[in-house]
Amino acid sequence: MSFQTIDDLLAAIQPAEGGRDAIDPSTGEAFARVPQVTAADVDAAIDRVAAAQPAWAARSMEERNGLLNAAADAIEAAAEPLAELLSREQGKPLNGPNARFEVGACAAWLRANAAFALEPEVLVDDESGRSELHYGPIGVVSAINPWNWPMMIAIWQWAPSLKMGNTVVSKPASSTALSVLALAAVMNEVLPEDVLVVVPAGAKDAQALTTDPRIGKVMFTGSTEVGRIIARDAADNVARLTLELGGNDAGIVLPDVDPKAIAQDLFWGAFINTGQTCAALKRLYVHEDVYDAVCDALVEVAQQMPMGPGLDEQNVLGPLQNKGQYDVVTRLVDAARDSGARILVGGNPDHDAPGYFYPTTLVADIDNDNPLVAEEQFGPALPIIKYSNLDEVIEQANALDVGLGSSVWSSNRDEAIKVASRLEAGTTWINKHGAIDPRVPFGGAKQSGYGLEFGVDGLKAVSQPHVISW
Repeated sequence: MSFQTIDDLLAAIQPAEGGRDAIDPSTGEAFARVPQVTAADVDAAIDRVAAAQPAWAARSMEERNGLLNAAADAIEAAAEPLAELLSREQGKPLNGPNARFEVGACAAWLRANAAFALEPEVLVDDESGRSELHYGPIGVVSAINPWNWPMMIAIWQWAPSLKMGNTVVSKPASSTALSVLALAAVMNEVLPEDVLVVVPAGAKDAQALTTDPRIGKVMFTGSTEVGRIIARDAADNVARLTLELGGNDAGIVLPDVDPKAIAQDLFWGAFINTGQTCAALKRLYVHEDVYDAVCDALVEVAQQMPMGPGLDEQNVLGPLQNKGQYDVVTRLVDAARDSGARILVGGNPDHDAPGYFYPTTLVADIDNDNPLVAEEQFGPALPIIKYSNLDEVIEQANALDVGLGSSVWSSNRDEAIKVASRLEAGTTWINKHGAIDPRVPFGGAKQSGYGLEFGVDGLKAVSQPHVISW
């Protein structure tokens, strides 16, 4: 079928009867219905993808690549209704690095994975013999998606898994299930039947996705707390794991910067997706020589960024996706204010207004052990901490038990690289934060998870290595 409007998408994925409400975070009101599946439905879905996997794996790599590109074409043809549905359900605006950007990234990620080559590696080739390392499918991949980038992170899991001959059963977050169901419905117009099945199940009914012996690989993006549970559940069957878990990314601004030149990139490093990004900049350490100037420059940028309902074309910041996250941000900013920290902008939400809007908030003169610094806020509030000693600030940046991303800001690249090499994180960016590339591996350190996604390393992570020697 053709998906020309959001109503076309909803007609394909809404239940004929029953289900539960889908909430628009801009209003707090229901706008559609989400199908609900049972544990028996999840079991049946695993049956289906397991049965489809041998035939999918038997196709040539070139044929699977062609189907990934065809799926990208289908997404691009339905891009506007997909973006509108994403905006309604997740809350992110259409424009800026938000809904249209996310849908476009889904197509781009499919094409990038289709273009990657993973050839057998020659390990030994001499008078003693020859050994080659080959990569084949694991079998069935369970992909468990979060609510902050529901479509894009689903594609991060689906694209390499499908390319390598696996089939996928995928569980979306309950509050963004329609977006993921719609994305799969568009792709399944061109993919073979049952190679990709989405099950909008609750956590209890979805337990088989981490415990069923037919699951060969579990991919999860979400909180460290849930990641630990998944690791325990998957252990009995020795399912392979890729876990991209929580972060509390630090950025360090060195004293040689031009504050106005870096302010916009600093802002988007922290506030992309209204701060609801695992690898967003969540605590900013600024040298005392440029502290006031960086604060002033960030305030100037923040005041220029309109926030409001996602379907209004002028907005680039939206609501928090759910009431629970709104409450977390409220609690942390209130604690910072009560401790004597200085609110530079924001921090004054209208709790009686519709939707889950929390204003863009910058907090200065805050202690490093304040909860807004020590805990992951996952929202539009950035603490800015003054430092004077580089060794001490690196120690502070590394002190937490998470390490997803980090960044260093400097006009001296060599000095920035030296500082970056001392930070404990899966990725450290220089003069940017959170910039991902489908060609560049991405993963966490410490309790931010393990396993790599993206690029050829991401293909290997969803493959079974097989050494052949003669």
